[in-house]
Amino acid sequence: MNVFSFDSTGPYIDASRCYGGFVVYGWTLDAPVTIPLLIVASLYAVGAGRLWHRAGLFHGASATHAVCFLIGWLTLVFALISPLHAASRHVFTAHMIEHEAVMVIAAPFLVLSRPLGTFLWAFPKKIRRYVGAGTKVSWWSGAWRFVTMPLVATILHAFAIWLWHVPILFEAALSNEMLHWLQHATFLFSALIFWWALLAAPNARRNYGQAAGDFFATAGHTSLLGILLFLSPQTWYSSQTAGAWGMTAIEDQQLAGLLMWVPSGLIYAGAALACLSLWIAGTTDPEAQSVLLRERYTGGLQSVTSKN
Repeated sequence: MNVFSFDSTGPYIDASRCYGGFVVYGWTLDAPVTIPLLIVASLYAVGAGRLWHRAGLFHGASATHAVCFLIGWLTLVFALISPLHAASRHVFTAHMIEHEAVMVIAAPFLVLSRPLGTFLWAFPKKIRRYVGAGTKVSWWSGAWRFVTMPLVATILHAFAIWLWHVPILFEAALSNEMLHWLQHATFLFSALIFWWALLAAPNARRNYGQAAGDFFATAGHTSLLGILLFLSPQTWYSSQTAGAWGMTAIEDQQLAGLLMWVPSGLIYAGAALACLSLWIAGTTDPEAQSVLLRERYTGGLQSVTSKN
């Protein structure tokens, strides 16, 4: 049966465990995915409701932030639960769309929604205080500062992308449920850290120039991987490119490589150009320059006084 069709007499239920769970009307209902997605949506809804009840509608969590969260969350549903996921069992192009949707659409929108504070408001005040105190623990804050350094975050994201496209690991993820979800989790969380470090970290506005370079670098290496897939004379993943959607196995791989090369590369390049524009605007804005100089001066002064 076509993965995008269903039987009009009732739901099409496939318990063959495409990567775990059931497929109903083409939608994959897998507890390790659907339950976290429902929990995340519920936390955001409850937290935003409490914030808006206390501070007023769209205060604390703005309408823009809420829309960004909704887009990011719905993109994850599209990638991990919709018929696209069921199709990715055999179609490499579908698998590529799934991965790219997670990394270049869901991740940046979730980061731009700034959801952490909203999530916290879903919990009682005592828990919020415990969490706040926990984030100030030296080892945790130090580790977080390290992984969200722009260069480190860029390298981690690149490592995740290239590692999971090594044929032996990619094939293993196709046949092992735990490895498959580990692959998706790695893509998602490395992308969240990457976009957070470059766009939303406390010092991101002062590092737009570096962010532009990191985005260009990411556009370059992901495009290179896409080009390699597109130009390869043989298939890399024999169990994935089984020839579906009216394509041969090599055509399936070529289309998947093209999607990684062009659309995804353009998104990273577009983000780089946006950061470059903001960086140039900041360096030519006298007020922005004075703020930056004042921050550098006070930071240097604090360093000198601390040494004395």
